[in-house]
Amino acid sequence: MQESSTHEVLMQLDGVSRCYGSGEATVWALRDVSLSIRSGDFVSIVGPSGSGKSTMLGLLGCLDVPTSGTITVGGVEVTRLADGPRTLVRGRSIGFVFQQFHLIPHLDALGNVETALLYRDLRPAERRERAMASLERVGLAHRGDHRPVQLSGGEQQRVALARALVTEPKILLADEPTGALDTKNAANVMEILGGLQSEERAVVIVTHDTGIANSAARKVSMLDGRIVSDEVLR
Repeated sequence: MQESSTHEVLMQLDGVSRCYGSGEATVWALRDVSLSIRSGDFVSIVGPSGSGKSTMLGLLGCLDVPTSGTITVGGVEVTRLADGPRTLVRGRSIGFVFQQFHLIPHLDALGNVETALLYRDLRPAERRERAMASLERVGLAHRGDHRPVQLSGGEQQRVALARALVTEPKILLADEPTGALDTKNAANVMEILGGLQSEERAVVIVTHDTGIANSAARKVSMLDGRIVSDEVLR
């Protein structure tokens, strides 16, 4: 893929491999993967089960480190960082959205979004204000006092989106964000995700659904632990 020089490189993977086990039991989940994520990107990473998508997600999210190769986030090489410093990089730069929402049942929507700000140096009133503004961005300000059980699946995913966004991450990672939703709600969530990509932020969706993958502006296809294509769709 031809990269635009006008956008900042937010994340760079160079020659990254990841294996599990040792000796005859070694399994190579990723082999020699190189990938650039730039500000302004709206990228899907697609592939069948066993293609390496989940391993790639763990590395992109700084949840894991590669067996070989390097990963740089915001100019910081995270490959050899200890867990603590790597967690700081993750918290500063990356927001996560998961298929199963991971909302806290006893908190209302506003409280769930606020949890992402608890360990930041903010007054409670400022936390609440930012959380409400984030809910407003996904069209759910009017549901802020509702607990997850009172929300539809689509609304719960939008709360999860608001929680990921409230820290203003440079990279938004979404793992099968429409997997638990019906067609209408899936389309709604994809529309919101597309609107969250900006000149400063990249949105990266990991999915097995080619229809969802094709709605991104750029599609990275994986097979057997390798990137087999990297296409600009629009």
